[in-house]
Amino acid sequence: MVMSTHHLNAAVWKKSSRSNGNGGNNCVEVAILDTAVAVRDSKNPSGPALVFNPAHWSEFLNSAKDGEFDINR
Repeated sequence: MVMSTHHLNAAVWKKSSRSNGNGGNNCVEVAILDTAVAVRDSKNPSGPALVFNPAHWSEFLNSAKDGEFDINR
């Protein structure tokens, strides 16, 4: 999904409460938008963001919860 940068200027970015392990610097931030979900690197808030449609984001979260991306799987 392509979204122009100005649509992200008013986004409310949230970081995981579990991101405090390394000073909170090694994590991503997520913004729930009207018709999409945006993800960016917390170390580079003015950098690019990945934008997903809500269905794909939900699929990703469910897969992560199920351990699909675990290294030792």
